[in-house]
Amino acid sequence: MRAVVLVGGFGTRLRPLTNNTPKPMLPVGHHSIIESVVSQLARGGISEVVLALGFRPEPFVAAFPDGTCAGIPLTYAVEPEPLDTAGAIRFAAMAAGIDGTFVVVNGDVICDVDVAALVAFHHSSGAEGTLHLTAVENPSAFGVVVLDGSGVVQRFVEKPAPGTETSNLVNAGTYVLEPSVIERIPDGRKVSVEREVFPLMVADRTLFGLATDDYWLDTGQPHLYLRANLDLLDGRRQHERCAAVAPGATVAPSATIRHSVVGEGAVVGDGALVEDSVLLPGASVGDGARVRDSIVAGSVGAWASLLSCVVGSTATVAEGLELTGARVPDPTA
Repeated sequence: MRAVVLVGGFGTRLRPLTNNTPKPMLPVGHHSIIESVVSQLARGGISEVVLALGFRPEPFVAAFPDGTCAGIPLTYAVEPEPLDTAGAIRFAAMAAGIDGTFVVVNGDVICDVDVAALVAFHHSSGAEGTLHLTAVENPSAFGVVVLDGSGVVQRFVEKPAPGTETSNLVNAGTYVLEPSVIERIPDGRKVSVEREVFPLMVADRTLFGLATDDYWLDTGQPHLYLRANLDLLDGRRQHERCAAVAPGATVAPSATIRHSVVGEGAVVGDGALVEDSVLLPGASVGDGARVRDSIVAGSVGAWASLLSCVVGSTATVAEGLELTGARVPDPTA
């Protein structure tokens, strides 16, 4: 079975980390998000992945020069222009010649759902489409789903106003679809699967949902991306773990690393403290610097202090500078 992975977004909410790197290529632990996603699909029986690309496909091609990711063959479907979620699904499926049941996954969502069980439920229910659902505390930020007793989706509302939600079950970003869904998607324009296609399927009672309580996290914001990394340290993932410090990192003997991920090639100087943070590959933290609850892809000068900050790969925090809640460079400037 094949899967389409949607990786064409701009990663706006994660800037400046995504100024030069597509969001799915950012590391979680010591592997990229897309590798985690594809590994999960492989465990569920997926034999080929189609990457639906629109934004900077070159980093993906460069990262997987042999055309495989996590041992799974890749096909690239590069949109000539942004087509939104349904348009991207249609374009990728048509480009890859998909003509049977297939899986769709949002490329920035990390989860431990049993994809094989989701597919089995889909086939047993006779669905045209099946959504993986999860319960959240703030459903208004997602597509909210109401099910009947047999798993048929009675209502699908994308990002309803806070306080108007009729369920705490939300679209978790993994779907099993029949080829007939592709025929529902108009060609030649942007089409949202959440706002246009799913409501039509609800009206026809062909859309089903399966709720699970597996690990699930949308990595689209800095605090959630940070959490995804630290969750690996804390053993919250079913199949994945990571060492705190990558083998190729350089950490001074007098430095202190607490509950943090230090990436390949990162450097931490004498007397520095890194706590509840992520240092991306190649990042550097100078002597005596303090980095807490932060994500660093660039450089932090000696004796600087960061709290709840995000530092992009091209940025340098000046020696002795103290920052709280900053993004460097400022993506709004």
